[in-house]
Amino acid sequence: MIKPPPVNTTSLDARSRELRRRIVRMLEKGGRGHVGSAFSLVEILRVLYDDFLKYDSRVPRWPQRDRFILSKGHGCLALYVLLAEKGFFPESELWKFCKPDGILGGHPEYGKVPGIEASTGSLGHGLPIAVGFALNARHEKAGHRTVVVSSDGECNEGSVWEAALCAGKHKLSNLTVLVDYNKQQSYSTTYEVLDMEPFADKWRAFGFAVEEVDGHDVEQLRGALKRVPFDSSKPTTILCHTIKGKGARFVENNLNWHHKNKVTEEEIKSLLAELEDPS
Repeated sequence: MIKPPPVNTTSLDARSRELRRRIVRMLEKGGRGHVGSAFSLVEILRVLYDDFLKYDSRVPRWPQRDRFILSKGHGCLALYVLLAEKGFFPESELWKFCKPDGILGGHPEYGKVPGIEASTGSLGHGLPIAVGFALNARHEKAGHRTVVVSSDGECNEGSVWEAALCAGKHKLSNLTVLVDYNKQQSYSTTYEVLDMEPFADKWRAFGFAVEEVDGHDVEQLRGALKRVPFDSSKPTTILCHTIKGKGARFVENNLNWHHKNKVTEEEIKSLLAELEDPS
């Protein structure tokens, strides 16, 4: 029997709906994309870029910037929307998603897309890179932080836990991991493929200070990030309970929308209709 995900009834405000509409427009232009994974991420990335990360989009390689890695690179549609909004590149690039004359591909690419710190998408790499960033910042006595967003399915990778052991050993309080815990992966639930529970206790056992939040509740996310680091002698993990495909009822927890490479005009219309102002 497949364990159902917990009910998440958080409503989306106007900003969250608009960010998702831009994702849908990118999907329409590119004809493909990981829609469910991107919708799952919107509030996490929104709060990071609105309220937490230190950056200068005019100078993407500003030395004092916080380092951010989207380890679940297949959710990049959501990241691209935020990067364009913050001025890292023109909004017009969004509408060239996966086109030969654009810079935005199906996974984030370092050196090609401003604001991208590491090429990701081959899962299990983001946290190891982030540990290196955090260790280097400590060595250089730099004040910037390192943040990585991973997925729950990605935590099947042994490299994640090897990096977590290293972060715990070195007490990297300048490292924060947010896990998009939507309980789904490419072909089934995480419960059926490789159960993560007790997930929070696993991170604690590896030396992290841990909190759990509703990953679609902007105020909960802000409140947790304001307290980072939770312990001045430990790295931080925030488990963000989300719904894959949040915002479109026919996409939510529907693995047919994990990745779409043939999107019809009717599907685009239905997605946009789902994201209209409910009032």
